[in-house]
Amino acid sequence: MHSVTAIVVAHDGARWLKETLAAVLRQTRPLDRVVGVDNGSRDGSGTLLTEAFGSGNVLTLPRSTGFGEAVHEVLRRLPPAPGQEWVWLLHDDCVPDAHALQALLWAAEQDPKAAILGPKLRDWLDRRVLLEMGVTVSRSGRRDTGLEPREYDQGQHDGIADVLSVSTAGMLIRRDVWDELSGLDTALPLFRDDLDLCWRARTAGHRVLNVSDAVAWHAEASARRRRRIATSEEHPRRLDRRNGLFVLMANLPFGALVRSVLRNVFGSALRALLLLLAKQPANALDELAALGSVLGHPLRLRRARKARKKGRKQGWPAIRRKLSPPGAAFRRLADMVQGFLAGAGPVDSAGRHHAAADRAQEDDGDELLTDSGGVQRVFSSPGVVLCLILAVITLAAERTLLPGLLSSDGHLGGGALVPVTGGASDLWRLYIEDHHAAGLGSQTWAPPYVAVLAGLSAVALGKTWLAVAVMLLGCVPLAGISAYAATKRMISYTPARIWLAATYALLPVTTGVVAGGRLGTAIVIVLLPVYAALATRVIAGSRRAAWGFGLLLTAGTAFVPLVYVLVAILGGLAAVSFGGIRRGVRRSLVIGLGTPVVLLFPWLMQIAREPGRILLESGLHDGRLTAPRLGADSLLMLSPGGPGVPPVWATAGLLAVALAALLLRRHQMIVAIGWGVMLFGLLVAIVVSRVDDAWPGVPLAFAATGLLVAAGHQAHRIAEFRAAGGLRRLGAMLIVVVAFATPLAAAALWVTRGAQDPLRSDLSDPVPVLAALQSAPGEGTLLLRPRDGRVGYTLMRGRGPLIGESDLEPPREATDRFTTAVAGLASGRGSTYVQTLASSGVRFVTVPGVVDPALQRALDSQPALVRVSLSETGGLWRVAGQVTVPPPPATAGALHRGWLWAQGALLVLVLILASPGARTKEPDVDYADAPVEEGPRGRRRAKDDKGRKDRVPA
Repeated sequence: MHSVTAIVVAHDGARWLKETLAAVLRQTRPLDRVVGVDNGSRDGSGTLLTEAFGSGNVLTLPRSTGFGEAVHEVLRRLPPAPGQEWVWLLHDDCVPDAHALQALLWAAEQDPKAAILGPKLRDWLDRRVLLEMGVTVSRSGRRDTGLEPREYDQGQHDGIADVLSVSTAGMLIRRDVWDELSGLDTALPLFRDDLDLCWRARTAGHRVLNVSDAVAWHAEASARRRRRIATSEEHPRRLDRRNGLFVLMANLPFGALVRSVLRNVFGSALRALLLLLAKQPANALDELAALGSVLGHPLRLRRARKARKKGRKQGWPAIRRKLSPPGAAFRRLADMVQGFLAGAGPVDSAGRHHAAADRAQEDDGDELLTDSGGVQRVFSSPGVVLCLILAVITLAAERTLLPGLLSSDGHLGGGALVPVTGGASDLWRLYIEDHHAAGLGSQTWAPPYVAVLAGLSAVALGKTWLAVAVMLLGCVPLAGISAYAATKRMISYTPARIWLAATYALLPVTTGVVAGGRLGTAIVIVLLPVYAALATRVIAGSRRAAWGFGLLLTAGTAFVPLVYVLVAILGGLAAVSFGGIRRGVRRSLVIGLGTPVVLLFPWLMQIAREPGRILLESGLHDGRLTAPRLGADSLLMLSPGGPGVPPVWATAGLLAVALAALLLRRHQMIVAIGWGVMLFGLLVAIVVSRVDDAWPGVPLAFAATGLLVAAGHQAHRIAEFRAAGGLRRLGAMLIVVVAFATPLAAAALWVTRGAQDPLRSDLSDPVPVLAALQSAPGEGTLLLRPRDGRVGYTLMRGRGPLIGESDLEPPREATDRFTTAVAGLASGRGSTYVQTLASSGVRFVTVPGVVDPALQRALDSQPALVRVSLSETGGLWRVAGQVTVPPPPATAGALHRGWLWAQGALLVLVLILASPGARTKEPDVDYADAPVEEGPRGRRRAKDDKGRKDRVPA
């Protein structure tokens, strides 16, 4: 004969308790004894228990009492009932179905070895969502229900299942088994006490069953932080993880324990790292603190293991089969990484731990109306179509560059671009080495843009030429798609965004960048729209946007220092204008503008000592690439001068449309800001154009951005004018024609003229093959370039110069001595100069192209030089005497290496702060509300409660 004693434990659960008590008293199988325990509730839970069970059946305990301790106290005071007594444990937030107890007892009668049984648990609010059908645990101590997030109960798991553990919410346990196992461990006042009890029961030879015919609805109030936990001051997440590790390590055999410790040490470290990357430092701390709390108290763990020693080794094979499969850990890790990339953060999947937060709801049948064709979605996007059109225009304009670029012998170079050689590893070596052996040697730290280019080359499979080709030759479509994407929040009118992006991509600055080989300006042009988009969020006070803005500004500043000056001035004006209006603006601006200073500090100090370098960009500086004394008409029409720039009238349409925007009355503030940026950029361009070797492309790109925003922001009025009819309709059509005339004219002129000169893609290796083969390690080849009665030179050590080596400064004394020797050699004034060159490691002298007769005679007249070859492609001479390779100086690179480590650590920190974080905020749901049913796709419908005596599904 069975007898059942129900124990309901309450702690500040009045919002759920009334419904729970009604469900307990409505069981189809009447209860023999009912006891309520109030653990120091302050919300009237004790009164509800007294009203339902009577004052003689309610026990009041201190507020800090745990669930297991409360049950122990009841059973200590309550004498055993005659016959087979079962104890039914219930939480105050767990509502059992009216037939739940009857179904549990029926299942117990079918299996005499069943000692612990548990119901099917569903979500409190969404009453078709499964929470638990029995619980297991992974080898890393993580709770696993085996369910998918928000999995609906459609009978797919129905039946009586032999499981590792069931929840104490609705657990039915034989009292003799409770006494045999000493019940719940009071050292686990909350979380995982059920797993520990069931594990010990299975080790003792008993069975644990989950009965699907018994249903209960659970709010999981403590786990979801819907009430304050009084049994511990720790966060529920840390408490749950710590107790999970403790239960696992207390019950495992010794060999499995050692493996578990190693697995959890490495696994927790990796998980903490992922949590830090997701900007969840509190979660990462909880992960490490939970492991440290268990391993840091070995005596406590030893006592627990000693108490569980009986039958542990014999019962382990059966327990092991119930644990999560080994692959579950890898799937969990994959879910964490996927969640982080999606911006949801690396949190546990809901079906494996606790109930999921509500997802965005969809209407019924919406999935049938959604196009699933990926190709169709991609090619129907205006941004993608625009990018493809700009790519076709670029291929047509750069048609003369493609053959050499695709050949294995040609090198991309010319203008400001050094012929591209080497790979990502060469650039990384150049950036981190203390002494540079290239040329005459240098102790100068490599410029930071070398590291940026090395990173881009690494993404391009280690091929620097590919990274340079994509960023330089592809800057037109990249700038177009960048401008289109960046203006999504600024300009809602799609045709205006398309016009803005196309016009920006085909500005004279952009086509001049390609022809002039200006890699640094090309990267800045691609980044400039992103700067503008992030700046709007920085002004709104977003710290994550500020870190991202600062990181991208660091990359642009590394190539073109002038960018930082322009942005800093505009940022200062923004701080003055918005600092007192919007909260957090000054802090965000300090982050955005301070990040480049911190990451580039030593290099910026060098720039500050030579202010003239602020106006120069990365690469070679050749006066033939700039237009001296640029005219006012060119500056006003945003034309920077130099090769590859269209006629000045090509951008007249942009200026006309921007002027028309001044006549409209709406959004005058945006138009004024755009024109202000234009005038600011124009003034800076006037100053830059008056400096030798400086090119005003970047300030004019700023000016163009201001004009485009001013004009594009008012473009939605075109639709209004067109609908008005009459003269307004004609005016709207005229504005559209004038506006699109600029990108169309620029594209036609660029395709007609082509992008070549001075940029070329068929440059040969500057080091002759014979010189490379016959030179010993460290020996160099001197390349002479006669031009306009003067001779330039480059000293190469076994290979052509890398990008960035032109910015290295050799010792001044060595430079003067070597320059004098080159001048003497070119004039044919004696062999002393050849000896000087030989002492610097020069083995060969080469002159590319047709050799000037005067230079040829001078070189042939030197007894120490032996002509090796002479043709229309160039001449090569060999130093006959002894060549001495100068040894590298003894350097103390501790400061440089220390800075590199610090810079790397700072970069990682900024990347973490700029990366998308996790949305971990719990949904604000009131669990006191009436439960609701959910439609097939999640649309909630409140049930009509009229005529119902309670809210317990029958």
